[in-house]
Amino acid sequence: MNQTAKSPTAADEKFNGFTDEERAAMKEHAKELKTAARRSPGKAKADGEQDVLAKIAEMTEADRVIAERLHEIIRAAAPALSPKLWYGMPAYAKDGKVLCFFQSAQKFKSRYPTLGFNDVANLDDGTMWPTAFALTELTADTEARIGELVKQAAS
Repeated sequence: MNQTAKSPTAADEKFNGFTDEERAAMKEHAKELKTAARRSPGKAKADGEQDVLAKIAEMTEADRVIAERLHEIIRAAAPALSPKLWYGMPAYAKDGKVLCFFQSAQKFKSRYPTLGFNDVANLDDGTMWPTAFALTELTADTEARIGELVKQAAS
Protein backbone atom coordinates (compact mmCIF):
# COMPACT_ATOMS: atom_id res chain seq x y z
CA MET A 1 0.00 0.00 0.00
CA ASN A 2 1.47 3.28 -1.13
CA GLN A 3 0.85 6.16 1.25
CA THR A 4 2.00 9.67 0.60
CA ALA A 5 2.36 12.39 3.15
CA LYS A 6 -0.52 14.78 3.03
CA SER A 7 0.73 18.24 2.19
CA PRO A 8 -1.33 21.35 2.75
CA THR A 9 -3.05 22.64 -0.37
CA ALA A 10 -5.11 25.67 -1.22
CA ALA A 11 -8.21 23.53 -0.66
CA ASP A 12 -7.13 22.88 2.93
CA GLU A 13 -6.85 26.57 3.73
CA LYS A 14 -9.93 28.30 5.04
CA PHE A 15 -11.51 30.63 2.48
CA ASN A 16 -12.75 33.72 4.20
CA GLY A 17 -14.54 35.15 1.19
CA PHE A 18 -14.99 38.85 0.77
CA THR A 19 -13.49 41.40 3.13
CA ASP A 20 -15.77 43.52 5.27
CA GLU A 21 -15.02 46.46 2.97
CA GLU A 22 -15.94 44.45 -0.14
CA ARG A 23 -19.20 43.28 1.44
CA ALA A 24 -20.02 46.87 2.42
CA ALA A 25 -19.33 48.04 -1.15
CA MET A 26 -21.65 45.37 -2.57
CA LYS A 27 -24.40 46.38 -0.14
CA GLU A 28 -23.94 50.01 -1.13
CA HIS A 29 -24.19 49.07 -4.79
CA ALA A 30 -27.45 47.17 -4.22
CA LYS A 31 -28.85 50.20 -2.41
CA GLU A 32 -27.68 52.49 -5.25
CA LEU A 33 -29.46 50.33 -7.82
CA LYS A 34 -32.71 50.42 -5.84
CA THR A 35 -32.48 54.19 -5.44
CA ALA A 36 -31.74 54.71 -9.13
CA ALA A 37 -34.73 52.55 -10.12
CA ARG A 38 -37.05 54.78 -8.08
CA ARG A 39 -35.80 58.06 -9.56
CA SER A 40 -37.40 59.79 -12.48
CA PRO A 41 -35.12 59.96 -15.52
CA GLY A 42 -35.30 63.76 -15.60
CA LYS A 43 -33.92 64.10 -12.07
CA ALA A 44 -31.30 61.36 -12.22
CA LYS A 45 -28.37 63.62 -13.15
CA ALA A 46 -29.16 66.24 -10.48
CA ASP A 47 -29.78 63.56 -7.86
CA GLY A 48 -26.56 61.81 -8.86
CA GLU A 49 -24.64 65.06 -8.39
CA GLN A 50 -26.10 65.44 -4.88
CA ASP A 51 -25.29 61.82 -4.04
CA VAL A 52 -21.68 62.20 -5.18
CA LEU A 53 -21.17 65.44 -3.24
CA ALA A 54 -22.69 63.89 -0.11
CA LYS A 55 -20.37 60.85 -0.42
CA ILE A 56 -17.37 63.12 -0.87
CA ALA A 57 -18.38 65.08 2.24
CA GLU A 58 -18.23 61.84 4.28
CA MET A 59 -14.60 61.16 3.35
CA THR A 60 -11.56 61.78 5.51
CA GLU A 61 -10.02 65.20 4.94
CA ALA A 62 -7.13 64.00 2.77
CA ASP A 63 -9.43 62.00 0.48
CA ARG A 64 -12.12 64.70 0.51
CA VAL A 65 -9.73 67.42 -0.71
CA ILE A 66 -8.64 65.31 -3.67
CA ALA A 67 -12.18 64.07 -4.42
CA GLU A 68 -13.67 67.58 -4.41
CA ARG A 69 -11.06 68.89 -6.83
CA LEU A 70 -11.27 65.77 -8.98
CA HIS A 71 -15.05 66.23 -9.20
CA GLU A 72 -14.53 69.79 -10.47
CA ILE A 73 -11.94 68.68 -13.02
CA ILE A 74 -14.10 65.84 -14.36
CA ARG A 75 -17.23 68.00 -14.58
CA ALA A 76 -15.28 70.70 -16.49
CA ALA A 77 -13.49 68.27 -18.81
CA ALA A 78 -16.57 66.22 -19.70
CA PRO A 79 -19.80 67.98 -18.67
CA ALA A 80 -21.91 65.36 -20.47
CA LEU A 81 -20.87 62.67 -17.98
CA SER A 82 -23.45 61.90 -15.31
CA PRO A 83 -22.24 61.82 -11.70
CA LYS A 84 -23.47 58.81 -9.75
CA LEU A 85 -22.45 56.50 -6.96
CA TRP A 86 -20.91 53.17 -7.90
CA TYR A 87 -20.18 50.68 -5.13
CA GLY A 88 -20.21 53.63 -2.75
CA MET A 89 -17.66 55.59 -4.78
CA PRO A 90 -18.09 58.82 -6.75
CA ALA A 91 -18.33 57.84 -10.41
CA TYR A 92 -19.09 59.44 -13.75
CA ALA A 93 -21.13 57.66 -16.40
CA LYS A 94 -21.55 57.95 -20.14
CA ASP A 95 -24.74 56.51 -21.61
CA GLY A 96 -25.49 54.84 -18.27
CA LYS A 97 -22.13 53.04 -18.03
CA VAL A 98 -19.48 54.07 -15.50
CA LEU A 99 -16.56 55.58 -17.36
CA CYS A 100 -14.39 56.70 -14.43
CA PHE A 101 -14.50 56.68 -10.65
CA PHE A 102 -12.68 57.87 -7.55
CA GLN A 103 -11.74 55.33 -4.90
CA SER A 104 -10.75 56.89 -1.60
CA ALA A 105 -7.84 55.40 0.33
CA GLN A 106 -10.25 54.89 3.21
CA LYS A 107 -12.62 52.73 1.12
CA PHE A 108 -10.45 49.61 1.07
CA LYS A 109 -7.82 50.75 3.59
CA SER A 110 -5.25 51.37 0.89
CA ARG A 111 -2.17 53.55 0.91
CA TYR A 112 -3.51 56.13 -1.58
CA PRO A 113 -6.72 57.11 -3.38
CA THR A 114 -7.10 56.25 -7.05
CA LEU A 115 -8.75 57.53 -10.19
CA GLY A 116 -9.91 54.55 -12.21
CA PHE A 117 -11.30 54.09 -15.70
CA ASN A 118 -13.54 51.26 -16.88
CA ASP A 119 -13.45 49.54 -20.26
CA VAL A 120 -15.91 52.01 -21.82
CA ALA A 121 -13.24 54.72 -21.50
CA ASN A 122 -11.62 55.55 -24.82
CA LEU A 123 -8.03 55.25 -23.54
CA ASP A 124 -6.80 52.42 -25.74
CA ASP A 125 -3.12 52.83 -26.61
CA GLY A 126 -1.54 49.88 -28.37
CA THR A 127 -1.67 46.56 -26.56
CA MET A 128 -1.39 47.90 -22.99
CA TRP A 129 -2.44 51.08 -21.15
CA PRO A 130 -3.09 52.14 -17.55
CA THR A 131 -6.64 52.13 -16.22
CA ALA A 132 -6.04 53.35 -12.66
CA PHE A 133 -3.87 56.10 -11.27
CA ALA A 134 -2.65 56.63 -7.72
CA LEU A 135 -3.26 60.17 -6.49
CA THR A 136 -1.12 61.46 -3.66
CA GLU A 137 -1.70 65.15 -4.40
CA LEU A 138 -3.11 67.26 -7.20
CA THR A 139 -0.57 69.60 -8.75
CA ALA A 140 -1.32 71.86 -11.72
CA ASP A 141 0.38 69.35 -14.03
CA THR A 142 -1.55 66.43 -12.53
CA GLU A 143 -4.84 68.29 -12.85
CA ALA A 144 -4.11 69.10 -16.50
CA ARG A 145 -3.26 65.44 -17.21
CA ILE A 146 -6.46 64.28 -15.51
CA GLY A 147 -8.50 66.72 -17.60
CA GLU A 148 -6.87 65.40 -20.78
CA LEU A 149 -7.46 61.77 -19.77
CA VAL A 150 -11.13 62.41 -18.96
CA LYS A 151 -11.71 64.24 -22.26
CA GLN A 152 -10.05 61.41 -24.18
CA ALA A 153 -11.91 58.74 -22.20
CA ALA A 154 -15.28 60.40 -22.86
CA SER A 155 -14.63 61.03 -26.58
